[in-house]
Amino acid sequence: MIQKTLYTISVAIVGLVGTSCSDYLETPTKSSLGESVIFSDPDLARGAVDGIKVPLGETNSYRGRFLPWYGMNTDVEWYNSSQTAGENADLAVYNAKPNNTNMNTENNAWAMMYAGIERANLCIRGLRLYGDPLPGTELGYLLGESLTLRAIIYADLVKTWGDVVARFEPITTETIYLPKSSRDVIYKQLLADLEEAATLVPWPNETTATSSVERINKAFVKGLRARLCLAASGYSQYPDGIHRSTDPALSVSTLYPIARQECEDVINSGTAMLEPLFETVFKKNNQDNVTAGGETLWELPFADGRGRMLFTFAVRHLSADQHTDQARGGQAGPVPSLFYDYDLKDTRRDITCVPYQYGTADKDTKFARQELVNLNTWFFGKYRYEWMGRHVTSTNDDGVNKLYMRYAEILFMAAETANELDGPAAAAPYLKQIRQRAFVASDWPTKVDAYINALNTKEDMFKALVEEHKFEFAGEMERKQALIRWNLLKTKLDEAKADMHALQDKTGDYADVPGALYFTYAADKETLVVYGLNRGESGSAPSGYTLKDWTELADTKIESLYTGDPNTRQYWPIWQIFLDGSNGKLVNDYNY
Repeated sequence: MIQKTLYTISVAIVGLVGTSCSDYLETPTKSSLGESVIFSDPDLARGAVDGIKVPLGETNSYRGRFLPWYGMNTDVEWYNSSQTAGENADLAVYNAKPNNTNMNTENNAWAMMYAGIERANLCIRGLRLYGDPLPGTELGYLLGESLTLRAIIYADLVKTWGDVVARFEPITTETIYLPKSSRDVIYKQLLADLEEAATLVPWPNETTATSSVERINKAFVKGLRARLCLAASGYSQYPDGIHRSTDPALSVSTLYPIARQECEDVINSGTAMLEPLFETVFKKNNQDNVTAGGETLWELPFADGRGRMLFTFAVRHLSADQHTDQARGGQAGPVPSLFYDYDLKDTRRDITCVPYQYGTADKDTKFARQELVNLNTWFFGKYRYEWMGRHVTSTNDDGVNKLYMRYAEILFMAAETANELDGPAAAAPYLKQIRQRAFVASDWPTKVDAYINALNTKEDMFKALVEEHKFEFAGEMERKQALIRWNLLKTKLDEAKADMHALQDKTGDYADVPGALYFTYAADKETLVVYGLNRGESGSAPSGYTLKDWTELADTKIESLYTGDPNTRQYWPIWQIFLDGSNGKLVNDYNY
């Protein structure tokens, strides 16, 4: 869990606001213990490295501002109140402004990310100067962990803001105010850092530290390097338009072979694997099971009283009840058409897309039962209070970790790079593993073998991977960056709008979707039993079922998927408070 105490290192917080810290920076970095003492002692150094994560758990950082908002809206995920004008909706509908009141504070995610980077820079410098951080040593591991944590934060900065300030050394008086750097410069540094980190960090379960997915391990380092290879060589919005990097070092021909090798290293290591059942991945996450060696490669750790993954994304609970004292969840959910895009036999569908909430509990028994909502509001079933191993009592936080990367992504990246380099036959084995987990074995001949065997061209395989990606990762906020690097963001958002209009009208691919549902309750009096949810289920319901209208999906809700042009608003603006405090060094591009 994020450590609440830490051997104090005085940290210069990066360009957060225009505070006068030049006097502070005139003197060498000070600490309650000298750097030579801290970074030559594994126990003291471990406390300092753990401290890199502390800013990420602050209210307005990853915990309450970045994780709840970055990633919406896509062709599979949206803010459930997108149609309600306001600062929150603006973040999701590609209409964010520099003075957004939800974000424009001095302790916002931008500031906290750079606070984490400064801590990482101090640790990296200290370990290199005083730690003799060799492979196979504790201090070597801590250097690898520091390099990787810095890469995580920078990767998130770049995917959210594009070009940002590059800081790879602790702040000095001369560097307190810096302009933005090209993201290409940052990507190249991160790729080099992760290459080094992989030589220092053991595989999952190779050491005590790497027996938990809350600590950095080699499988994750290699997976993150592969992810950054694909992001760096992919499309993104630059001030002069959307295109790939023009730097030969970041070309597809240079980085795809590296990404493929990193994925194959993870696969061949045998240190991670797909969970046999899709739902097990998320049950483990909700139950705080952080044992390494399964599907999770790394999780951003939150203590029980921090973190808002379920608070934000879980199936909604309208009141305190038998599963939680926290009446939250449901800020976002799948777009309504996603449920009907899944194959009826795909086991991922009912784990991902939930059409019910928990109603108001009985005031005496605190018992609540599931109740259907409407066609225009769905919830992510990957996050469920009812799956947790503890009862949440906090009003603000649930403590469930952010599942940052899992083995399924390794297989997807292996398939994508293999397809690009060698064609669909090379990609097929990786996609086959994903599909086999999604369907029961009796369906493999048609849903896996025949389906994949029909993908005879690179283009067909790529389209299949794009489609499969949405079924596998919906609700995990990975889709937006993938669509951007594929140059498909607006294309897929427009397709999602068209799909929802067809669903609204029951035409085209959605002509056989029922317009009414019928429900009753299972013997536990809590669990819904529904008829009419699946395609083709129409006509009279079984005896004892209650009718529920299932047609509410207005044009205004559909069109609220985006209001700004996604192709010109791929990134959030730098918030005004940081522009004002930058001594004129920071500016927003993209006509903000």
